[in-house]
Amino acid sequence: MSTSKKPLNPADFPVTAEGKKIKKQDGKPIANTEDPDLAADVAERLNDDEARREEDKWSA
Repeated sequence: MSTSKKPLNPADFPVTAEGKKIKKQDGKPIANTEDPDLAADVAERLNDDEARREEDKWSA
């Protein structure tokens, strides 16, 4: 999987999977995978992790 060098910001979420690409909310690709199912899984995990991080900010 190839990755972007810049960290993701909260404004980049939710990320989406389109085929083998994972894209930020603005449509810019952030990663490529070998398989569309892997891209969907990674996007879902990133979104879940970011949602948890945002929840933790407000609950602390």
